[in-house]
Order: sequence, then structure tokens, then C-alpha cells
Amino acid sequence: MHRHNFSTGTPWEELIGYSRAVRVGNIIEITGTVASDEQGNIVGKDNPYEQTKYILQKIERVLRQAGGSLEQIVRTRMFVTDISRWKEYGKAHHEVFHSIKPCTSMIEISKLIAPGYMIEIEATAIVE
Repeated sequence: MHRHNFSTGTPWEELIGYSRAVRVGNIIEITGTVASDEQGNIVGKDNPYEQTKYILQKIERVLRQAGGSLEQIVRTRMFVTDISRWKEYGKAHHEVFHSIKPCTSMIEISKLIAPGYMIEIEATAIVE
């Protein structure tokens, strides 16, 4: 089966050895995504809603590059540093997925790769 890797060109991808997304056949896996812009700055500092919203926009961009769409996402995984703010993460997730309703998980973890990141999201899509 053909494999296609998608990259953003950030130094982290080469340093750690990962792709932004991988498409194999009709499956697209999107790597853990945080709220950082092209310069590596945190977007939505101290704002779970804004971070989640920005991450989902980044996921949509790479998904389109891989030939998919948000409607084809079947699973999201949210890793959060403060589960007590679940409604704020959930509000942004709902705005995107209210009619799609993928399977999802929200899991509290102690920290992410750098201070200031409050959420990291992974996604899986199955395209036709």
C-alpha cells in the first residue's frame, strides 16, 4: 500500500523523526498538534478555547493537503493539562464537530512539550 508523509518543515519533525500527517490508503493519521504558529509562538496563551480552536484549524489544513476533510475524521484524542477546564476545550471541539461527532477522548496529563501549551490533539480520518 502506498504511503505519503506530509510535513510542515518545522525543525522538530527532522529532529524527532515524525511527519505532520501520514496517509496510507484511505487512512490519514494526524500527529499530536499544539497551538504554535509558524514561528513557534504559542497561540492563545492561558486560553484553552483559543488553543483548541487554533489546533483544529491546523488539523484541517493538513487534512486537506492529504486529500481529506473534517467530515472524514472518525477519532480525535485530546491531551489536556487541566481537565477542570474541559468545557472550554469542549466548546471549540463542539463548534467543529457538532454534526460530525467523531469518537473522542480527553485525557489529563501532567504537562506537554513546553510550558504554555494546554492541549495537544491527534486525529484519524478515513477518506473515500
